[in-house]
Amino acid sequence: MRRLFTIDIKDYDDDFKVFRRPSARAIIRREDKLRMIYSPVEEYYKFPGGGIHDDEDRIDALIREVREEAGLVVVPETVREYGSVLRRQNSDRDKNTIFEQENYYYFCDVRDVNIGQDLDSYEEKLRFSLRDVDIDEAIRVNDEYTSDNAFDYHMIKRELRVLRMLKEEFFRI
Repeated sequence: MRRLFTIDIKDYDDDFKVFRRPSARAIIRREDKLRMIYSPVEEYYKFPGGGIHDDEDRIDALIREVREEAGLVVVPETVREYGSVLRRQNSDRDKNTIFEQENYYYFCDVRDVNIGQDLDSYEEKLRFSLRDVDIDEAIRVNDEYTSDNAFDYHMIKRELRVLRMLKEEFFRI
């Protein structure tokens, strides 16, 4: 899969141990909008998706995460690679640890049914909800996003940069 870009905050020492947490993220279009997860608590949009378990391949993780976060059922034969983003920064949980996350982005279609979300406790706290959003609105919201938490801030700025790339490549008028 092609590397779209790298975000390396370099807020760590080179001798820190590395914790790797790859993720799979879905780019789902519905007519002229994107289907994204919105947090009204933090006021940002993110692509549905999340961490890949040790025993999963990327596509299985994508299908599971879209079902859990968005309540949507991915049509497996429609999954197509878009690209990956590598993110490296000091861990927000473990001292002397680099958090490294390769985020694999895929285009996919979903069935026309919502089976309901199955959110983790932190996702419930952030009140994740599925929204069909105009790409310019998602860009505007994420561009305005601020946070004292560097970990969350860089995650949303990653999503912002992917949104801008998608707009340039696929949403031209």
